[in-house]
Amino acid sequence: MKDFPSCFGESGVQVVDSSSNAAKSAHNLVTCIYQAQVGYNSYAITLCWSKHLMGQGLNIEIEDSANKCLCKFDVKPWLFSKWKGSKRLEADSAKIEIFWDLSAARFGSGPEPLEGFYVAFLFDREVVLLLGDMNKEAMRKANAGPSPCSAVFVAKKEHIFGKKVHCTRARFCDNGKVHDVAIECETVGPRDPSLEIRIDKKRVLQVKRLCWKFRGNQTILVDGVSIEVFWDVHSWLFGGHVGNAVFMFQSCSSSEKSLPWSSSRELKETQLRSLGFSLVLYAWKSDY
Repeated sequence: MKDFPSCFGESGVQVVDSSSNAAKSAHNLVTCIYQAQVGYNSYAITLCWSKHLMGQGLNIEIEDSANKCLCKFDVKPWLFSKWKGSKRLEADSAKIEIFWDLSAARFGSGPEPLEGFYVAFLFDREVVLLLGDMNKEAMRKANAGPSPCSAVFVAKKEHIFGKKVHCTRARFCDNGKVHDVAIECETVGPRDPSLEIRIDKKRVLQVKRLCWKFRGNQTILVDGVSIEVFWDVHSWLFGGHVGNAVFMFQSCSSSEKSLPWSSSRELKETQLRSLGFSLVLYAWKSDY
């Protein structure tokens, strides 16, 4: 775990291509990963919310424990008839049903809906994952009862933009409290570069002499829970403002495990799922 910073070295992980086009397209993507245990079978449910010139979109993918894709489809912003619908399939001797209604969803500045929607996942007629604030409508449409084995929110990946301060709202565990997160990094000027992370306006981490500590990790306390924070701001300091910094917040109960990073160019969903809950933020400078 302590060798995590080396994973972002030349032979380690480069999360996103450093071109400006990649940055602009990545800005409007949020990926949420859920783990569902149904009987003896385990499933990964991935939702990727996106924002386009034509409007918001959603990609849904379901994988089994062997990483075999069982279902993958898009709710595209320009196909208005698809903003409300359902999909059914059978896999691993289980009947899987998906119901969604985004026709009245209200959005903020990001790609995720704030209210006025639901997305429901059923396995063998039981709801294992229900997102949104229209629970009654979803249950009526699905004509099913909740499952005692609800899916667990295990990972979120988000791209954030900013000049000096990068802000977002996030929770650090399944069903946890939503917090305001601010990452401030001063990389120009007469002062030595420094890094500061604040949660609900309270400073929880400060890194001085950042040119020597551009990769590292430190434990913080949030809601009485220990969270390990990893950072890599190499591209901010030495990349000429081209590229993104990477921050990961991970519960310490899972961070005690050996981090299974590969030499691939992106963080795989299968790797994130094996870590317990992980929040990964890709921070881009908006003035490069």
